[in-house]
Amino acid sequence: MIPVIALVGRPNVGKSTLFNRLTHSRDALVADVPGLTRDRKYGDGRYGERSFIVVDTGGLSGDSDDLDGLMAQQAWQAIDEADRVFFLVDAREGLTGHDETIAAALRRTGRPQTLVVNKTDGIDADSALAEFYALGLGDPWPISASHGRGVECLLNETFSGLPPIGEPGREDAADKVIRVAVAGRPNVGKSTLINRMLGEERVLAFDEPGTTRDSIFIPFERDGVDYTLIDTAGVRRKARVQEVIEKFSVIKTLQAIDAANVVILVLDAQSGISEQDATIAGFIAEKGRALIVAVNKWDGLDTHMRTTVKNQLELKLPFLGFASTLFVSALHGTAVGELYGEVKQAHASAMRDLSTSKLTDILERAVQAHQPPLVRGRRIKLRYAHQGGRNPPVIVIHGNQTERVPETYRRYLVNTFRKGLKLSGTPIRIEFRTGSNPYKGIRNKLTARQMGRKRRLMKHVKGKR
Repeated sequence: MIPVIALVGRPNVGKSTLFNRLTHSRDALVADVPGLTRDRKYGDGRYGERSFIVVDTGGLSGDSDDLDGLMAQQAWQAIDEADRVFFLVDAREGLTGHDETIAAALRRTGRPQTLVVNKTDGIDADSALAEFYALGLGDPWPISASHGRGVECLLNETFSGLPPIGEPGREDAADKVIRVAVAGRPNVGKSTLINRMLGEERVLAFDEPGTTRDSIFIPFERDGVDYTLIDTAGVRRKARVQEVIEKFSVIKTLQAIDAANVVILVLDAQSGISEQDATIAGFIAEKGRALIVAVNKWDGLDTHMRTTVKNQLELKLPFLGFASTLFVSALHGTAVGELYGEVKQAHASAMRDLSTSKLTDILERAVQAHQPPLVRGRRIKLRYAHQGGRNPPVIVIHGNQTERVPETYRRYLVNTFRKGLKLSGTPIRIEFRTGSNPYKGIRNKLTARQMGRKRRLMKHVKGKR
C-alpha cells in the first residue's frame, strides 16, 4: 500500500507549510495564526518514484487536559494510521514544555517517528538542535519548510527505512488481474453492492456508517477474468461484528484507490450528491484512475428526484465527464450486472498500448481542424505525439512554445484523442514538451547549398556576357 506520513506538532510550527511543500500545492491554508488547521487534510506527495499520502493535522496544544479533545482525536487517528510520523517543533521558539508532553504521548503510540526541527533558516542550526535531543526521539532533522532546505534529505532518510516499491515483474503480474476499488462515503451501500456483485455474503453489510478502518481485498473470477475487489470502508468481517464501531478511514480509501486499476464510486441517490462525494471523486480523478459512477438506491425514486440527482451530477462533478454512469440498486440488483462490462471496458482503455503513428495522425487532424493560438505573433506548433504511460494513458506532445498552450486547447486535444482512440471510462493526461527543431540544421544546410549554387550560376552567366 502507498505509505502515509502524518504531520503533527504544536500550532504554528509549520505543519501546513511543510504539507504544501511535500504535495507541491497550496491546498493547506497557511497563515501566521495558531490553530488554523482544525481537521485532518490529505494530500498526494511524490519523491522520485515514490508516491505517498501526507496528512496535515490540527495543532496539539500540549496541555494534558486537551490531548483528548476533538481536534486532538483527529491528530491521534492520523498518527495511528501513519507509516511514519513527522513531529514538528519550532527552532526559533526552542524546546517547550508542551513539546515534551506531546513527545511523551507519541512515544507511547509506538509509531515510527522523525523529529523535525523547522524554521532553522538564518540561525545556527547546530545550537538550535542541541536542546531537542532531550525529547528522546532520536536525531532531530533541521529543515526550512518555507524555503525547502533540508526537505529532500528528510524524505531520503524516510523512504530508505520503508519497504521497496515492489519486486521485478510486479507490474506484468498485476496487469493480468483487474483491481477494482469500491469507494464512497459511509452508508451509501458499498458492501451491499459488493455482495450483489459477488453473488454471496462475502462481507457483512450494516446500516451503520463507517464500521471498519481496514480495506478488504476479495479475489474472484467471473467469465474467465480474474478480479480483485477492494472494499475501502463501511463493512466489517463477520468475526469482528461484536467489536466497537470504528470510524470511517479516509486514508484506507485513498490507499485502495491508489492500488486499483478501476474505481467504482458509489453515490446515494436518496441523499443526493454531497461535498464528501465530490472530495472523493476529486482524488480519484487526481490519481488518474479509470472510473465508473454507480448511483445507488435508484429504485423507488420519483421522476422529480431522479431529475434532481442527474442535475447535481452535472453541477457538482463536472470533472468526471470521462466516466460512465450507471443508476443501480445494490439491494434489488437492478443494473448491477452491467458494472462488469463497464469495468472491463474502462480497464482496457486505461491499459491500452497506443501507437506513435496513430497518436501523431490524430494530433495532425486536430491541429488542421483547429489551430493553436498565436503567442507574441508566433503560432504554437505541435509536431508529433507518443505514449508516455498507462493507467491512465499519458500522451506526450512535442512542439515549440508548448508551455504556452492554453487550458482550453488542452481540453480540446483530450476530447479529440478520446474520440479518435475510442477510450471510455479513463481520464487522459497530456504532457507538452518543447524541444529544438530536429530539421532546423538540415534546412540551414540546404539553404546555404542552394545560395552557393545560385552564386555560381550568376558568375557563369556574367562570364558568358
